[in-house]
Amino acid sequence: MTMILKTNLFQEIQSVVTAFKFESVTVERKAVLQPLIDFIQEKHTSHEEIRLNLICTHNSRRSHLSQVWAQTAAAYYGIKNVFCYSGGTEATALFPKVAETLKHSGFRIQVISDGNNPVYAIKYSENEHPVIGFSKTYDDAFNPESGFAAIMTCSQADGGCPFIAGAEKRIPITFEDPKAFDNTPQQAEKYQERSLQIANEMFYIFSQIK
Repeated sequence: MTMILKTNLFQEIQSVVTAFKFESVTVERKAVLQPLIDFIQEKHTSHEEIRLNLICTHNSRRSHLSQVWAQTAAAYYGIKNVFCYSGGTEATALFPKVAETLKHSGFRIQVISDGNNPVYAIKYSENEHPVIGFSKTYDDAFNPESGFAAIMTCSQADGGCPFIAGAEKRIPITFEDPKAFDNTPQQAEKYQERSLQIANEMFYIFSQIK
């Protein structure tokens, strides 16, 4: 039997993860997540690379949170050959509050380049390659051209993009947009709430892989 080597996350992230409650994922929601579990399981069983492209309209909030937490979950459960990407139907910028929210959960974040669309290196573990976060279209050269699952994280992108070129499978897993709370007293709380919901579900997904 092969020994699965799990990645040690930074202690602060580890503390967040131990508080996850998979029983909070409803039966209806589990049905929404199941196609992604099936996709990952199939690739994992046949020892193929698992490429996930998390897609939202502006590639600024939900798609980045999903990308980062999915990559972290794969490492935590020792699921190898998982490569998580993100993109939008248009490029804007990774919203600064997203980086701040991830930092609050223990991720170590470095700004690699400034400007209108900054590039971030987002680390979840001492020795693992960081997730590179910046806004781009889903078909940007940075992302895979084929053999990936397109995960639609917002209903706008899901409705507006009936066809994603190169996608092996298209799976809608939509989340409410924390943008609705920008410039309100609840902003930090709502971004954290959405981040942790996404995290809990991504960890549930990877916990199901045998």
